[in-house]
Amino acid sequence: MASRTSVGKAGGRSRFEEELRELEQRALGGIDIVLEQLDRTLEALAHQDVELASFVIADDDRVDGRYLEVHQGILSLLARQAPVAGDLRLVAALLHVIMRVERMGDQCVNICKQLPLSGHEPPTQPEILALLLRMGEIARSEVSQAKRSFADRDVGLAADLVRQDREVNQIQREIFRLSIETGEDIDTREWAMHMTLVARCMERIGDNAVDIGEQTTFVVTGLFREFPGNSQIGAS
Repeated sequence: MASRTSVGKAGGRSRFEEELRELEQRALGGIDIVLEQLDRTLEALAHQDVELASFVIADDDRVDGRYLEVHQGILSLLARQAPVAGDLRLVAALLHVIMRVERMGDQCVNICKQLPLSGHEPPTQPEILALLLRMGEIARSEVSQAKRSFADRDVGLAADLVRQDREVNQIQREIFRLSIETGEDIDTREWAMHMTLVARCMERIGDNAVDIGEQTTFVVTGLFREFPGNSQIGAS
């Protein structure tokens, strides 16, 4: 017959695992919030919509709130029970994932802060704008794929993020080149320079998605390794 102590430990262990699963779902739900923010950001960018951009900025509190909720929940869980090796990997990975979620939300805000700086009807360059929207589309795909890879513990799907991220980096370089070659009109050049900063933020969103993919590999294998071609450890 099992002792009361062993039964109590089993019950405590069960509660710990349940709470950890709930915290993982809350962290992955934070990625869904970022995807909503990114969708609005891309719409604001496409239409140079300053009002929508201001909404994205104001709504960043949701992302920050989710970060605090998951971060504090994990610390509280650790204070009550020490995890075993496998769960400890997940705990460490979730702390990393929710930080990346918060940073991706910040990059959406940074993009939206650029839009009013060129005025309400800036002289845009269609080629640059089209590249930015393509860049945003790929970055969004990366974020969504990063979530799936972590939720499914799919190492192959996680590693595939690097392929998409290379295209994001190539587009960023092309946007920079086109911005430099913008004509002599001062207002157009100013807009183009702001868009190079937008491209940089898009690139950072992709980097953070790749970092989440690397955490998938860590949870599954117990070894942290940087994906080949990704040198953005500590991306902000």
